[in-house]
Amino acid sequence: MIHGCDTCWVTTLLLARHGLTRLTGPVLAGRTPGVHLTEEGRAQAEALAVRLAGVRLDAVVSSPLERCRETAGPLVWQRGLELVTDERFVECGYGAWTGRPLKELAEDPLWPVVQAHPSAVTFPGGESLAEVQHRAVAAVREWNRRLGEKGVYLVCSHGDVIKAIVADALGLHLDQFQRITADPAAVTVIRYARLRPFLLKLNDMGELRLPKDSEEKDGGENLTGSDAAVGGGPGTT
Repeated sequence: MIHGCDTCWVTTLLLARHGLTRLTGPVLAGRTPGVHLTEEGRAQAEALAVRLAGVRLDAVVSSPLERCRETAGPLVWQRGLELVTDERFVECGYGAWTGRPLKELAEDPLWPVVQAHPSAVTFPGGESLAEVQHRAVAAVREWNRRLGEKGVYLVCSHGDVIKAIVADALGLHLDQFQRITADPAAVTVIRYARLRPFLLKLNDMGELRLPKDSEEKDGGENLTGSDAAVGGGPGTT
């Protein structure tokens, strides 16, 4: 039997993908420097801050790339928080694939492996997707420990990084992470309890509300904070 702090929630993580850039969609931007949000992307960043206005945030963390820092900017300005960058949330190192059109990459022999067996992929001159997941999940675990019980924080990162974190939270093999979607400026919410994570929202574009206190039990059916709600429960958000 688990005792003590397992009677409450531990940490709530909000994952936001950066807004649109001129490369988002047709080109694999990767770690290309100087890629800024477009006018539409800036509007998405402003809207993100509005959508999260009712959510308490103890920290806002970002990939060091410009498009993520610009997406998180309105959030930190609105709340008077410091924007912290963490290299472990940076985009995948796509190596020789960086900056190339996706239509062109789709003809590369590595493309079907990326689609069907991503755990085996190391990009030429770059990083493996397994390494991406390892560093990103390690960063999440460290931030969870740093913020502790009742902590709520947002990480602004990139599509493959977010998908890798979600796959880990769901207990999915990395080869299944292509089944997960992370759209520009969409928010995913994961609550980390002592026994298991809970995926509360995935790829959400609406106004977000969380329980007043992240450790609240949900209508009494969650007896330990790590228990799943048998039958579904009355809802947590």
